[in-house]
Amino acid sequence: MTRFLIGRVLLLVVGLLVASAIIFATLRVLPGDVAQIVAGTQASPAQVAELRQQLGLDRPVVVQYLDWIGGLFRGDLGRSLVTDGRVAPEIAQKLSVTLPLAAMSLVAALVIGVPLGVLAAVLRRRPGGAVIAFVAQAVAAIPIVWAGMLLVALFAVTLHWLPTQGFPLDGWGEPGRAFAALVLPALTIGAVEGAVILRFTRSATLGVLDADHVRTAAAIGLTRTQALVKHGLPSVALTVLAVLGVQIAGLLVGAVVVEQLFSLPGVGRMLVTDVGRRDITKVQSELLVLTGLVLLVGFAVDVVHRTLDPRQREVSE
Repeated sequence: MTRFLIGRVLLLVVGLLVASAIIFATLRVLPGDVAQIVAGTQASPAQVAELRQQLGLDRPVVVQYLDWIGGLFRGDLGRSLVTDGRVAPEIAQKLSVTLPLAAMSLVAALVIGVPLGVLAAVLRRRPGGAVIAFVAQAVAAIPIVWAGMLLVALFAVTLHWLPTQGFPLDGWGEPGRAFAALVLPALTIGAVEGAVILRFTRSATLGVLDADHVRTAAAIGLTRTQALVKHGLPSVALTVLAVLGVQIAGLLVGAVVVEQLFSLPGVGRMLVTDVGRRDITKVQSELLVLTGLVLLVGFAVDVVHRTLDPRQREVSE
């Protein structure tokens, strides 16, 4: 286990370094002069050149990258090229919205996907199972913006149960209003991601239902449901856990879109705004933070999956 953890930590570090290099290089080849954008259209070439020097954009690209990476190791994500504010505190503030949104979306996806996936497998030879599978296929194909608009029309416009946009100015100082503001966005992401989890859960449950140990348990006196719950669901849980490592990335991508749709002051909305302003210092740090979150979740899922699955330990031994 120790060797496994060391190997995964090294992969995590290498992954972050590779991601940082790709993000940095990609942003540098985008069209447009950042200094010209910050200075404005009325600035003279001399003023633009002076601003470029002040911002450090005239230095070699490798030096700029190493300076940025060095700051990351010190917990310094740099300063905004547009506002000159420190990036790290602003990202931390925005994460107080994005991380709870992602967590609520994950809970919604699991609550929707796992029970219905098991039910669809158990009812596979009945009309109910076919209906659940068909609806999951349809929902998984719906763009997340459409899903959000449909849920807004139902829960906000028609039923008047939930707010449609915005977040309390005091943030989590008003926990009730803050939680209510995230319910509809979380349901939007959770419904789409839950449909994907449902399909994987159904497939895993179908495989377990036909497994020898489950059929043997049913043959010695347990009902099929009891045999599934006692001997089959642990295997299904491992499959769902493995899928979550991939789905977390979808949750974060969905958060970027949903924060725009529901006017939530999270990292995703800030990222879209900063891309439009060509504030590359903030954009590269925001992208790296989101990438780091995905890699960290993948690392955690790998560790938990290995701990719970004895087959992986036996293979390594």
